Order: sequence, then structure tokens, then C-alpha cells
Amino acid sequence: MRRRATSSRARRARRSASRAASPRGIRRISRSRTSALALLIALLAPLAARAADPRVAARSKGSDLPTARRIAAAVLAVPAALQVLQVRCERFGAHVDCGVVLSGKKFHRRVDLDGWNADVAALIGAAYAAAPAVDEIDLWATVPVGTGYGTVVSGDFAKPSSANVFSITVPRTLRDGVRSRLRDGRGVFWDPAFRASVAKGSDG
Repeated sequence: MRRRATSSRARRARRSASRAASPRGIRRISRSRTSALALLIALLAPLAARAADPRVAARSKGSDLPTARRIAAAVLAVPAALQVLQVRCERFGAHVDCGVVLSGKKFHRRVDLDGWNADVAALIGAAYAAAPAVDEIDLWATVPVGTGYGTVVSGDFAKPSSANVFSITVPRTLRDGVRSRLRDGRGVFWDPAFRASVAKGSDG
């Protein structure tokens, strides 16, 4: 009987201490709720950080700036070796086309063909994840004129400052086939000399 009474008094004391430790008007939050809140904060914090990235506004262009900024925030957050120079989105009525321009120089780290293709696929995937209603995404890479690579625009009044060394066009309906297209080269443009340099492993 003494043990039972002692145990009962101990339980009451613990409950009293617990209530005293919890200020009035504040509910004790369960572990599951705390975990859910932490997950929500973890998901939202990166989005806020991306939106505040000054590169997003600087590299977003076109008649559909809100879409360009969403895509720019997403692709700039990808830890790719390839450098994103610009995102341009143009709206024609309900139709939206977006272009993502990469630099063919000064990679963030050394890349080979597999690394290049993986980065391109990741960037296109991030772009469509950020703006799934976009009708088409064109991604291309350029280098400054005079590097010995690329197709230069010609014409009487053309004064190109850059040359195209890689490009791929991905309609929304074909977004899931990007990796296979990159592997077999369907509808993918490579400047031959530039591709050869990447195949050897390049820092840009």
C-alpha cells in the first residue's frame, strides 16, 4: 500500500511539474507536429533564398518576366558545373517559349560529356518543375567569338559577339525524353570542335 501511494504521489508531482513548466495558454506541441513544421520551414527557406538572389532579376528577360524569374531561380539553384547566363521567356497569347543560355566557357568545375549531359538534363528538369505550363524550353550554350568554336550568325549587318556551340529544344510533351536524346544525339546540336574538347574533359 505504501508503494502504491508513493507511486501515485510521484505521478501527481510529475504532472504538476509538467504543467508548471508549460506557460498557460500555450499548448505543448507533439513531436510529429514539430517535425512537420521543421520540414515546412526547410522547404520554404530555400525558395525565399532563391527569390532574393540578385542574379535572378539580372538574368531574367523577355515579355513573360514572372515565368522567366521562376525558371531562373530554379536553374540557378541547381549545383551544375555549367554557368547560366540568361533565361528569356516570351509569351504569344497562351503560348510561352523559354530559352536558357549557358556559357561554354569558365565552368564551375571540370566536365566531360557525361557531366555535360547530366547538367543539361538537370537544368531542363528544374526549369519545367518551376514552370510546368511552359510550351517549350530551348537550351543552348555560347562562347565568345574568336575562341575557334561555334556557328557565327552571318549577314551584312550581323555583328555577333558570341557563337553557338550546343543546343537542344525540348517541347513540354517530350520533357521526359531529354536524357535519352542527349545520349543518342537526336535533335541535339554540337559544334564538333567544342564537343571534342568537352569529351576530353574541360574546365571551359
